[in-house]
Amino acid sequence: MHALTPNKIAKPFGEYSHGCLVNPNWQLLVTSGQLGMAADGSIPKDAEAQAEICFANITAILKVANAGPENVVRLNAFVTTRDDFPAYMAVRDRWLAAVPALPASTLVIVVGFTHPAFLVEVEATAAIPN
Repeated sequence: MHALTPNKIAKPFGEYSHGCLVNPNWQLLVTSGQLGMAADGSIPKDAEAQAEICFANITAILKVANAGPENVVRLNAFVTTRDDFPAYMAVRDRWLAAVPALPASTLVIVVGFTHPAFLVEVEATAAIPN
């Protein structure tokens, strides 16, 4: 994967790349949106704890495919308030701290999710070499 951040456009707003180029013949892994619900069904009350669960779930899905955060080429995230933006970003940035080529990333503020206790949802797209 090659991160693309042209110098003729504004730098990324955070820790992400404007685009990612995937090598030919790699497998594509797409996750469903991961919500901040623990395996026991509990839902933390704060966005940071929910984001931690979202990224732990994504890590588990990637591991099944013998991949890791370094294989992610795109993250799409959704939060219910602007106030939760910094907590989500902190978790995302920690998750990506060791990744050499940052994925493309989008964060959207939404009205809500299927259950009112959910504050964060994250989906990932990864590219895995054959």
